[in-house]
Amino acid sequence: MRHFHGKQIWVESVGVHKGEPDPMAIAVMDEIGIDISKHHPRTFDEMEDNFFDLVISLSPEAQHHAVEMTRTMSCEVEFWNTLDPSVFEGSRDMRMEMYRQVRDQLEQAILRRFPLAPQLGLGR
Repeated sequence: MRHFHGKQIWVESVGVHKGEPDPMAIAVMDEIGIDISKHHPRTFDEMEDNFFDLVISLSPEAQHHAVEMTRTMSCEVEFWNTLDPSVFEGSRDMRMEMYRQVRDQLEQAILRRFPLAPQLGLGR
């Protein structure tokens, strides 16, 4: 989201479980020029803010947390059911392909939901 919209849309990324950065996620994002190596996964409890217009969850467990968290907020909640590539077993190449599929699926979903603004041309 930040790659496409920068600071025009405020985004906070959290997960259900705290953990370490996923080396395969870092690798597939690096393939498209996005460096997430400094990103440290945080949980819902560690969020810096508690006011959102929209919460998008990617797993059933995250959806449950999002619904509970927003119960007393005026906030939309969307569920984008997304495969967790970290649970896929197989060769490294097969696992990397699963990560690429998830990356590309999320990119398409982001651009559908939050299209890029038309570029304004310079006056002549």
